[in-house]
Amino acid sequence: MAEPQAPTSAQAPAAPEAPPHIDARALDEAVRFTSELIRIDTTNRGGGDGVERPAAEYVAERLAEVGIEPTLLEKAQGRTNVVARIEGSDPSADALLVHGHLDVVPADPDEWRVHPFSGEISDGVVWGRGAVDMKDADAMVLAVVRAWARAGVRPRRPVVLAFTADEEDTASFGSGFLAEQHAELFDGCTESIGESGAFTFHPGDGRRLYPLAAGERGTAWLTLTAQGRAGHGSKINAENAVTRLTAAVTRIGEHRWPVRLAPTVRAGLAELARVYGVPLPDLEDPDPERLATSVDRLLALLGPAAELLAPTVRNSANPTMLDAGYKVNVIPGSAGAHVDGRVLPGTEREFAATLDQLTGPDVDWDFLHHEIPLQAPVDAPTYAVLRDALLHFDPDARVIPYCMSGGTDAKQFSRLGVTNYGFMPLRLPEGFDYQAMFHGVDERVPVEALHFGTRALDRALRAL
Repeated sequence: MAEPQAPTSAQAPAAPEAPPHIDARALDEAVRFTSELIRIDTTNRGGGDGVERPAAEYVAERLAEVGIEPTLLEKAQGRTNVVARIEGSDPSADALLVHGHLDVVPADPDEWRVHPFSGEISDGVVWGRGAVDMKDADAMVLAVVRAWARAGVRPRRPVVLAFTADEEDTASFGSGFLAEQHAELFDGCTESIGESGAFTFHPGDGRRLYPLAAGERGTAWLTLTAQGRAGHGSKINAENAVTRLTAAVTRIGEHRWPVRLAPTVRAGLAELARVYGVPLPDLEDPDPERLATSVDRLLALLGPAAELLAPTVRNSANPTMLDAGYKVNVIPGSAGAHVDGRVLPGTEREFAATLDQLTGPDVDWDFLHHEIPLQAPVDAPTYAVLRDALLHFDPDARVIPYCMSGGTDAKQFSRLGVTNYGFMPLRLPEGFDYQAMFHGVDERVPVEALHFGTRALDRALRAL
């Protein structure tokens, strides 16, 4: 058995024992709902092109069947969100928000072994777009609260459920719309749980690690524009917009960002060092070059487990799109590009200043979409409850503080003063690459993982 978890400064309250209400029916519903939600095509192509309403209506019906009253809200036709509130037994307690999104990214059926919207269940696996991102989590939440309703279980604190549109684009039709125009539905919510932590990570050495998300990098999607002198392609042109743009894009793509450790990342590195018994360097070393050397050396010692934290020890900026010209023998007067930037807590000014330097005087940049980074305490009672729910069902595992490299709806809900943890639990078998399933081909989730997740989610929510 693995050594005990390192203590936190706040101990979790005792969680209730394994309950009879998470029975075969509840577990079967988690699987069936995952499959049926996958069959509802909620592809979000961006730019307002998406329809979540059929899935929202499905969720609303499953809630209404057990007496939980849903509210459907739209910013635009078809871009539907569902919000519901379950009152707790302690009227003085702060409310807990549980959120998940209904939209999915596009999928090309020609690339898949099964149709991505079939929801096929075969060989103990549920197949289809959304199987891990994140219709499985929506289904587990539905299964848990329906089991509560059937058994008369009430959580201690009020629980607000939000099933959102448009998370896979800008969230302007989903959580952004809810936070801006329907904040009253989230009155009293101080904490939330959402995607996408608490899944099994297998580093290949027999250990099972569960990254529990307590932070997210900020989103900085950028538009680059280079201006130049238009002209004939046969003429020498020192003011070529394409050349100016590609030079800037190359500088951005090749830039080595300095190490900047957010508290969650620092805690994660310390926990992994304990797990592997390797020396922990000074993670607060004020010398940036020495810190970078120490962190890179530590990541190398951690082997495959370093994959959990390596993407979040630095900011990043990846060029993803280019747009220039209309004919091979015409030098265009302007050229554009897009860059996917991600920013750690406390580094936004540094990120912007670095972009100014990398783009130079001939290329302008601006935010196409900008969202703040998030940070949640890992020494809080809520983190301890979530950690202990995982260890209750997998006691030989280790839980690792984790900062997500991307972003979720938690960014929008944070505007309402809500602190978020990524906790949608799945126990996954060795060789199952969970992170590759996100937006990937042949996305799927094991049935047993859904059973584990339903049990762990129920235990965590009731203990909270």
